[in-house]
Amino acid sequence: MGKDEADGSNEYNNFQRGSLNTTREIVRDLKNIDIVFHIGDICYANGYLSQWDQFTSQIEPIAKTVPYMIASGNHERDWPGTGSFYGNLDSGGECGVLAQSMFYVPAENRAKFWYSTDYGMFRFCIADTEHDWREGSEQYRFIEHCLASVDRQKQPWLIFLAHRVLGYSSGSYYVDEGSFAEPMGREGLQKLWQKYKVDIAMYGHVHNYERTCPIYQNVCTDNEKHYYKGTLNGTIHVVAGGGGASLSYFAPIQTLWSIYRDYDYGFVKLTAFDHSNLLFEYKKSRDGEVYDSFRISRDYRDILACTVDSCPSMTLAS
Repeated sequence: MGKDEADGSNEYNNFQRGSLNTTREIVRDLKNIDIVFHIGDICYANGYLSQWDQFTSQIEPIAKTVPYMIASGNHERDWPGTGSFYGNLDSGGECGVLAQSMFYVPAENRAKFWYSTDYGMFRFCIADTEHDWREGSEQYRFIEHCLASVDRQKQPWLIFLAHRVLGYSSGSYYVDEGSFAEPMGREGLQKLWQKYKVDIAMYGHVHNYERTCPIYQNVCTDNEKHYYKGTLNGTIHVVAGGGGASLSYFAPIQTLWSIYRDYDYGFVKLTAFDHSNLLFEYKKSRDGEVYDSFRISRDYRDILACTVDSCPSMTLAS
């Protein structure tokens, strides 16, 4: 998202012009918000402490009222020779220290910024894409444990969050090969999302908005677009990276799994009415109005139902 100011007095590259509108609209709706997740690329300070001061001042009306949870992004963590998964210069030498110091998350080791949290009827599994998440890694084991250990009778809505797009995006760097700087996330993680029936996987990193159909192995498992009833048979993937920094273009290719795209600033809101009904809304930062939405309605037995690759195979002999 980043930070900005109305008169441009402290903005060194005119890069984050949408962040004030996003902050303003969240503050306006704060009485209807219980928790905020900011999934990486927090303020693009690149080592300048004054930029962090400006950002924390900008979000203070939010963070002093509700929990403000963050994830690690490339602009907080990445630096050569520091143990990050990617050896680029994106953090400006911060190496995750400032993000880890200024914000609390319930991680066992704050240098490894993955964690889980239950809030109301939600279980959130937050990955750290700047550390190894591939099959066999420490983080992969955490992700599986987070997804497997939730009691869906208490937290029926299971949400996976990560900064880099580990699922699906039609961004210009992703759609041709399905990969940008990171290897294909869904090669290893897709089977976990399917096995444990993750409802929604959300990402940042690509600075636009996009929503997929419920999907598994590149195939839509439900052709409905705005109302899903019963078992989804796949996971809905959402890129919500238009919080404030300069926007990212979509590729000209029209993918079959992409339901809604928006080249604009915005944010998403989840509302669990009860254990059986969930509302998802995408709001534009310019006016706070809803431009995309869907509902999920189901009961507990729909979560227990077997779908493709979600239950162990068995052979019956007589």
